[in-house]
Amino acid sequence: MITAARARAALEPTPPDFLCASAQTHPFPPAAYDLLLSRFGVMFFPDPVLAFTNLRRAAAPRALLHAIAWRAPSENSFMTTAERAAAPFLPDLPPRRPDAPGQFAFADPSRVHTILDASGWTDIALHPLDVPCTLPEPALLPYLTRLGPVGVALQHLDAPARARILPTLRAAFDPFVHGPNVHFTAACWTITARAPSTPPLPQEAATA
Repeated sequence: MITAARARAALEPTPPDFLCASAQTHPFPPAAYDLLLSRFGVMFFPDPVLAFTNLRRAAAPRALLHAIAWRAPSENSFMTTAERAAAPFLPDLPPRRPDAPGQFAFADPSRVHTILDASGWTDIALHPLDVPCTLPEPALLPYLTRLGPVGVALQHLDAPARARILPTLRAAFDPFVHGPNVHFTAACWTITARAPSTPPLPQEAATA
């Protein structure tokens, strides 16, 4: 992915740099960035306080943090339909833990606020964002069998077991299918925060 991104970016007048690393632990230069963006990535940090502390150390004074994350599973029925439909066939499917890394780890706004506050960010705000989404109906089954907890579980089953599950799984999504397309709403948070007005102390930056 990084190679493909670099190839595409090379065609731009001012190509960006790409780095494949863990944002939780990478030693970024201190106070170097005035804007930090994430689209559906921050929910997967093993230690979110450590990660956002590391990012805050890399942020210039008053730098903007802007992230998009999923709201609650109850507000994202499209994203949880597969688990409900497959439950009778996959009794060992692990339940989602709201405090564990995963798609809905930032669903609770109070938890997000606590994480960012403990990491040294200021002006923390969360606002709901509902995004209408569409995908072609033929792309639905590949999506179901490759992504999410059910998609991962299906990859470990033999062909007969998969064949028993797939009709039920696909039928569960009929309410979302309208003609040639699948329609659903992505219920998200837009999360913003600011780095403090003063840069990190030298000894703090050295430990990032």
